[in-house]
Amino acid sequence: MTQPKFDSDLYEQVMQLLIQEGSEGAAEVLRVLLNEAMKIERSQALSAQPYERSPDRKGHANGFKPKTVESRLGSLRLDIPQVRGDVEYYPSALEKGVRSERALVVSIAEMYVQGISTRKVTQVLEKLCGTQITSTQVSRAAKALDDELEAWRNRPLGKTPYLMLDARYEKVRVDGAVRSCAVLVATGVREDGTRSVLGVSVSMSEAEIHWREFLGSLKERGLHGVTFITSDDHEGLQKAIQSAFQGAAWQRCQTHLQRNAFAYIPKTDMKSQVASDIRDIFNAPDQEEAERRL
Repeated sequence: MTQPKFDSDLYEQVMQLLIQEGSEGAAEVLRVLLNEAMKIERSQALSAQPYERSPDRKGHANGFKPKTVESRLGSLRLDIPQVRGDVEYYPSALEKGVRSERALVVSIAEMYVQGISTRKVTQVLEKLCGTQITSTQVSRAAKALDDELEAWRNRPLGKTPYLMLDARYEKVRVDGAVRSCAVLVATGVREDGTRSVLGVSVSMSEAEIHWREFLGSLKERGLHGVTFITSDDHEGLQKAIQSAFQGAAWQRCQTHLQRNAFAYIPKTDMKSQVASDIRDIFNAPDQEEAERRL
């Protein structure tokens, strides 16, 4: 592929913009340079310059697609190079901007989810980014986050031999009041060792009925083949496990067991040594060695 040559016309165009507009023309300069950079990157992706005959060519240019992107200098109307053929291409500079835009949308949604009003969200973003965001855009970003979360919560599951169940309490707004609710979490480990969070559910407590509904929802999504479960020794959870996964082996969570053991230690300065001894027992290669260390 022939290397791109220095474009004196482009240089002249940029210089004239700066001379005529000064710093006010920075946005237009950036637009011109980005458009040129994207064309160069397209040629590199195709392994050939426009109209160049090359045995290394991977595809062909296919015009441009207009797109407006936001930058620190304002809105930029760009011409995005298109390609055809067996080649994947998207401008890396624009991809970075897309990631920044996604991060901004996530930040908007996160602030809204945390209980910050749409009015305050718009004020914060205007001060931080110099960007005006309407309350409608904030609500739309929150809805987009809700849609992604809903898709994740309902994604199909499969065979997962190892299941870890736990709950933590978080402050949740319910019917206009903030309450402490149980967040039920299921983490699975597949046969290849891959670990992932299978599901999360917010409930009023860790009562059996809530655990039963949560585990039932996991099975409805296709969870099967569970042979080993680790969890706390909570009565409601135990009953739900016995009902949902009959025949699966169960082990008490080592972390919870260790925390419970601390309640029997009279002196605080002994906890680190006891914790080390407990881990040593847990890490034993077999039952005989564990009993010896005990």
